[in-house]
Amino acid sequence: MRYEEFKEGIRDGIPICLGYISVSVAFGMTAVLSGIPVWAAVLISLTNVTSAGQFAGINLLVAQGTYLELALTTLIINIRYFLMSLSVSQKVEENMGMGKRLATAFGITDEIFAVSMQRKKRLSAPYMAGLILTPVLGWTGGTLIGATATSLMPPILSASLGIALYGMFIAIIIPPARIHRSVLYAVLLAVAASCCFYYLPGLKKLSGGWSIIIITVAVSALMAWKFPVSPEDEEDE
Repeated sequence: MRYEEFKEGIRDGIPICLGYISVSVAFGMTAVLSGIPVWAAVLISLTNVTSAGQFAGINLLVAQGTYLELALTTLIINIRYFLMSLSVSQKVEENMGMGKRLATAFGITDEIFAVSMQRKKRLSAPYMAGLILTPVLGWTGGTLIGATATSLMPPILSASLGIALYGMFIAIIIPPARIHRSVLYAVLLAVAASCCFYYLPGLKKLSGGWSIIIITVAVSALMAWKFPVSPEDEEDE
């Protein structure tokens, strides 16, 4: 019975795994282009499993940011996982031990949370192990592929891939921005604020890490105030 639940978790995690590979390949490429060794890039993916947090962390490492900047930036970016883990904890089996609960919390991502909460049964440790293991392997494996491929490419080709990465991020942002005004305004405000912190004499003295923290908190708070999510919107989603 337990083995069947483990296989069910693996089966449910395969689509997440496939989706993670493309993004993690981009992270591996970004890490190597930033001067991070291949083994370090793979270790970062294995121990973090968070796309936005890892990309921001790489930028801070390259910019030689402080540990406090790195900790606060990743905390703000990933703070939603606290709420997701609390929700999942209400659905796991009552006899699940503390060690297994902590391992499950470590593996929670947006996609894993969505799949686990849609399951009608109680979440068992074998099921969550299979559901988490598959995406983690895809995320780490994709990082290894991207990092290794970039390290073996000629410098002129690997440097040109940086433009492709910006294109990928733009492709992620544009579709929801065309549908939701809040996303569009958030993007525009974040871009404008980033330009201010980069060009204005008083603001440019702040490091990149503190700029990310201030912009993220300020823009998120403003959008939450101006565009609150109504119960009708939640039902439509």
